[in-house]
Amino acid sequence: MSELCIHQRGSFWVGEFRAMASPCEVHVEHPSREMATGLVKLALKEAMRIEQALSRYKNDNLVWRINNSGGRSVRVDAEMARMLDFAQTCFDMSEGLFDITSGVLRTLWNFDGSDQIPEPVDVDALLPHIGWQKVRWNNPDFTLPDGMQIDLGGIGKEYAVDRCAALVSSAATSIPCLINFGGDLHATRAPNSQPAWRVGIEAAVDTADKGARQQPSLQLQRGALTTSGDAQRYLLKDGVRFGHVLNPHTGWPALNAPASITVAGDSCLQAGILSTLAILKGADAEQFLDEQDVVYWCQR
Repeated sequence: MSELCIHQRGSFWVGEFRAMASPCEVHVEHPSREMATGLVKLALKEAMRIEQALSRYKNDNLVWRINNSGGRSVRVDAEMARMLDFAQTCFDMSEGLFDITSGVLRTLWNFDGSDQIPEPVDVDALLPHIGWQKVRWNNPDFTLPDGMQIDLGGIGKEYAVDRCAALVSSAATSIPCLINFGGDLHATRAPNSQPAWRVGIEAAVDTADKGARQQPSLQLQRGALTTSGDAQRYLLKDGVRFGHVLNPHTGWPALNAPASITVAGDSCLQAGILSTLAILKGADAEQFLDEQDVVYWCQR
């Protein structure tokens, strides 16, 4: 299990650990360290369970079995069935822009801040192995054509945040908690000591004044915030920055995308799919979000 650190910050206890390749925090407003620690451990246990169940980097879960099925049908459990149903809904509503079968592209793209851009011919060679319309999903049986892969990374962390928020809220309904997994947040209720949780959004670098940053600050009473962008995961070659959100139709990062999109919603799953799709919409990101009638913040 991930190493856990718990410390006090004002009237809050903050538990810190790593899961799903992200720094994770659980903020608890309560005078008792023992109570706060119990809630943090509850979230940690659930985060690690979900990572084990849904990560494509594990070799002993359903994702691995599906990706190594050789075109044979795999029977899935109820949790995986819900994830596949949600993936299908996202694929349909996005007209194929959100596609969990685009995971095969990760064999070429490694967004580590370097200048290692794949060759176009190699990207093109993978496109025939992408397309949710090629799978067969008849709950509880899922069939993935040989040579294809699924990757739940685009929804797994958001799902984990929502699940952890639901668990800690159920265990302690009157205790304000904020779950923050790598910038995806869910607040169970507003703090008692202040009107709202204060959330900072990592600012995009001003290209006209390299290194200059102005960090926006948001107020969150309850519900979720998710952010999609290229602040942490990107490639940089010849002055061009390539964000990590890939278009499954082209195999390349979205063109003319905002540096960062933050969306508010009732759940991280809801907000996360909208922030990701906004990035994929590129120059039309703001128009897309306006049409969804959601609260958002855009940095270009």
